[in-house]
Amino acid sequence: MKREIVVASGNKGKLKEIKEMLKDYEVFGYKDFGLDFEIEENGNTFFENALIKAKAVAQALGKPALADDSGIVVEALGGQPGIYSARYAGDGDDAHNNQLLLKNMEGVEDRRAKFVCCMVYYTPDGNVVTASGETRGTIMQAPEGSNGFGYDCIFFSEDLQKGLGVASDQEKNSISHRSRALKALMEKLNG
Repeated sequence: MKREIVVASGNKGKLKEIKEMLKDYEVFGYKDFGLDFEIEENGNTFFENALIKAKAVAQALGKPALADDSGIVVEALGGQPGIYSARYAGDGDDAHNNQLLLKNMEGVEDRRAKFVCCMVYYTPDGNVVTASGETRGTIMQAPEGSNGFGYDCIFFSEDLQKGLGVASDQEKNSISHRSRALKALMEKLNG
């Protein structure tokens, strides 16, 4: 029987990725348990937001929960959108977020960026295990492809030498910030 992992996320793209990465586990989103609340991410760092989510779900369910907070960090924009990546354009719509980022990058030569992810595993007794990961690349001039979610269609991966919007799920999951953070976290948990 597979071990169970509850993810403190309602993001379908994120849940799909985590399920693909944790094939030895039964992965559930917190809403699968009938929890119907939204978690306010009011931390100042990726770690703080991941901890807020993991703690809220672990306490509500009385079982350990896994959460991540992640986003894209653009050098020329002083690290923006950073922790505000999902709501950069204000409405949480991927297309609007991408349009705003491309607009803010118009005429900018330094297009270096990275995806950053912080993972937190929180148990109801207050035990916290954390790990982080990142993947580097550049912001492209225009969207390309329709694979992935979020900013994938405008991110050119250094590792893959192609845009994440045209990369397969398997390719992306082999180099992504989320997969690197999750791998490091699972090594700590199962170490």
